[in-house]
Amino acid sequence: MLFEDPRTLVKEEIKQLGEEGYDVSEALDSFNWYLIMNRHFDINDARYFFYEILKDLPKKEEFKYYEPSEWEEIVSESSFENYEVPKFSEEELFDRIYGGLLGRAAGCMLGKPVEGWNREKILEYLKKAGEDHLEYYFPAIEDESEEFKIYFKETLRGNLKKAIRDDDLDYPIINLKVLEKYGLNFNPENVGHIWLENLPFGLVYTAERAAYRNLVMGLKPPETATHMNPYREWIGAQIRADIFGWISPGDPRKAVKMAYNDARLSHVKNGIYGEMLVAAMLANAYIYDDPKDVVSESLKYIPKVSRLHEAITFVLKLHEETPNWEKAWGKIMEKYGSYHPVHTINNACFVALGLLYGEKDFGRSICIA
Repeated sequence: MLFEDPRTLVKEEIKQLGEEGYDVSEALDSFNWYLIMNRHFDINDARYFFYEILKDLPKKEEFKYYEPSEWEEIVSESSFENYEVPKFSEEELFDRIYGGLLGRAAGCMLGKPVEGWNREKILEYLKKAGEDHLEYYFPAIEDESEEFKIYFKETLRGNLKKAIRDDDLDYPIINLKVLEKYGLNFNPENVGHIWLENLPFGLVYTAERAAYRNLVMGLKPPETATHMNPYREWIGAQIRADIFGWISPGDPRKAVKMAYNDARLSHVKNGIYGEMLVAAMLANAYIYDDPKDVVSESLKYIPKVSRLHEAITFVLKLHEETPNWEKAWGKIMEKYGSYHPVHTINNACFVALGLLYGEKDFGRSICIA
């Protein structure tokens, strides 16, 4: 949907606040009653809910997490370490960065035909193709029904000749422009300027669209991440981390600082941590060979008492106790399946799942993920 639906904004905000530990029971009842009494619900109604009904809700006593969004607090609540940054030859750096870019493109094109599908639908599609699991790009099938309609047939097996446009591939390029113009010490406002100059509004989604809208309204970070943005902990920032890790070989602290400054434009809390975690993993992949070390060492750079830290720790433990990745996936879904399909926390779990169970086989890793 190109234009934001006011009902959806409020509905998702109530869910988001509940996930952040607020008691939303009365607010949800008020929203449902308001919809019954008011057939027409516009942006002014949405503003009323955001800034009257949903403001200053009480926190649930049982909510045990502490999830700051300010850099200094994130550092104090994490386990940042001092280290000596290793040196790499130009040939090594080129090979790693080029490989990272190609790998990013391959993963995007692998998932492009089935974006938004759940696992059950993907397995049904593969069954129609005569396959019981995925080992390569998705095959074409004869079923042309709406249920299994493929919108990007050029990304199917046998058709793929190049990577097509995808928002996951937009951001390495966009953030390269940020770095070229502002250097390593860019700030969230710099990122916003590059977005407005280079990204069409119709090609950004969820949290990025809300932040973009807020920029156009004249708001500045960090308010761009919080004003009527119920997607502030979704996956949008996490998909923007790549280049910050690529250009920080063996230097995760450098990577996570840039990731933080990027994420602050559009996200808070776990939405920020997701980008920091991926940036750290990419930086650490230069110096650790075992995926378990890549994940566990990178976990040091996000707050210890956050939901994301707990979730990735859960996946690491699963890997030790559950040899079968599909059973591990089921346990992740039992615990985190209530999150939206493009939330940071569950998606970060699946990234870790692919890395840990992929056994250093790139194709296997992205097929699992």
